[in-house]
Amino acid sequence: MQSGRGKTKKWLLKFNDEKNGINPLMGWESSTNTLTEVNLEFSSKEKAITFAEKNNINYELIEPKEKKIIKKSYADNFIE
Repeated sequence: MQSGRGKTKKWLLKFNDEKNGINPLMGWESSTNTLTEVNLEFSSKEKAITFAEKNNINYELIEPKEKKIIKKSYADNFIE
């Protein structure tokens, strides 16, 4: 199976919440902070950093890994 690389050129800003707890009624994990549901997309790394600094948001930058492409033919599946 091969994974496509469509829609991978965006930078994502996600909010973390350390105060998750178990809901006593249903037994599910819950939180009172609704910002964990928000994901903001930016077209460039600079725009994402500018937004975070302008709004006093602490951020951690995770650079994407370089994808290593190994070319092989269909016949390689049957050769040791």
